Amino acid sequence: MNTRNKIFLDKFIAKPLGIILNVFVRILGKILRIDHDLDKEFKTIAISKFKGLGSILQSTPMIDAIRKRYPNAEIIYVSTKSNEGLLNKINWIDTVIVVDDSSLWRFLVSNISALWKLIKKRPEIYFDLEIYSDYSTLFTTFTLSKNRVGFYLRSSSFRMGIYTQMMFFNPRVPISKVYLQLSKLIDCDVEAASFFDFPKHEDAYKISDKPYIVINPNASDLRLERRWEMHKFIEIIKLILKKYPNFDVVLIGGKDEAKYTTEIYESIDSNSLINSAGKTTLNQLIEIIQQAALLVTNDTGPMHIAFCTKIPVVCLFGPCAPEQYGTNERAFIVYRRLYCSPCVHDFEIAPCKGDNQCMKLIETLEVFETVVKALDSQNKEMKIMHTDLILSTKEKIFGKIER
Repeated sequence: MNTRNKIFLDKFIAKPLGIILNVFVRILGKILRIDHDLDKEFKTIAISKFKGLGSILQSTPMIDAIRKRYPNAEIIYVSTKSNEGLLNKINWIDTVIVVDDSSLWRFLVSNISALWKLIKKRPEIYFDLEIYSDYSTLFTTFTLSKNRVGFYLRSSSFRMGIYTQMMFFNPRVPISKVYLQLSKLIDCDVEAASFFDFPKHEDAYKISDKPYIVINPNASDLRLERRWEMHKFIEIIKLILKKYPNFDVVLIGGKDEAKYTTEIYESIDSNSLINSAGKTTLNQLIEIIQQAALLVTNDTGPMHIAFCTKIPVVCLFGPCAPEQYGTNERAFIVYRRLYCSPCVHDFEIAPCKGDNQCMKLIETLEVFETVVKALDSQNKEMKIMHTDLILSTKEKIFGKIER
């Protein structure tokens, strides 16, 4: 299904059904008088995030906190099939249950299958991490979970009653901490939680024998306003290739983004430019990013993958606030804080209708200067690590050295 059909189903089918269902849930709750006390040792915990690869990765500290507090519990993650490969790589998760939204028929059939699996699992608590999705609220209800936790928004007050516990969604807080706030409901230690770190493999996919910089010129079709202009990406690639002749530049993108990325590739005549868009698996994409000296990207999924691989990232922000999605020690943020930005938390369709001045006003030169700064930072860190390694080796041989 395309994005437009998904929005239609969400607002004109899922929401009316949710409003009707709310009445029955409230009545049933009063009749059954179910105890929703969260002060207990949970054995089956479900987390749901259907859309947003980046948001899923931002939820890994929450998963970590839950895993540490409930080491013997089964942690279930519910998402769409496109995220299944990523979720299977996160070994803190025990079970992955997916819905296939590639077509309307598969969507309907897989919803029934996913709900049946969940009902059999009987999760004692179900965390719905979707913020704006009415479909997700409906799905949460049909899991029959005893405790259903979701976010409260003034525009979705009908959710009160469907969820047994609700948390105010604060758009001014980093999204990972928003998710962690939910885990505090079940007595998790959020201070010790960390992002999932993708393990490195000796036989990792190798795209180049030279050091390289990864460029991601794409953005999810859910928010194309996050995409920096094509001609500026072309300009920045040319500047990087000129400044760093010993580096390759690798373009990345999914199958749906291959055509757009190839236009950029064909606009630059260089043997040091590699186009991998539409040609790699998820595992290969992660390994390409892991081995890069730097990633330059719009605010989208690969940015969050890079956060979990601990490489420096030049992040271009506009419709979203970097305070919420770009908080990372290795993030180098480029952001024009216009009056209308960030708009994504208030509008399903941006008021600019695609004329994203917040991105268009970002100049090529300021991005290039940020790239140089990020690479210099990386080089300094590598020199420090190399020096520490030499000192550590000498200490092992000669004993402690006074510094």
